[in-house]
Amino acid sequence: MPQANPQPTTQINIELPADLEAIYTNFAIITHSASEILIDCARMLPGAPKAKVQTRLVMTPLNAKLLLRALEDNLAKYEARFGEVRVPAETGFEAQDRTIGFKH
Repeated sequence: MPQANPQPTTQINIELPADLEAIYTNFAIITHSASEILIDCARMLPGAPKAKVQTRLVMTPLNAKLLLRALEDNLAKYEARFGEVRVPAETGFEAQDRTIGFKH
């Protein structure tokens, strides 16, 4: 049986600027065109009538799918270490009643 040749690993050096500001988000609007996926990240506070978009991510559908897989992998590792992340709708708190947080 032929063996697959392993692909060489490429190391990428990632630079995080010292003045990089972390943006907290609890609200996202996801839209798409034929060639791009857009994720607008916002922060919504309870009782506030609006949310301001803080960050916009633009990526190809392929990169969006790879991001989805990376998030699934990281959440599985998180849950293996810290326990299951429970979604409010799964605990009897209906999703449509939420005024903040991610919905699908």
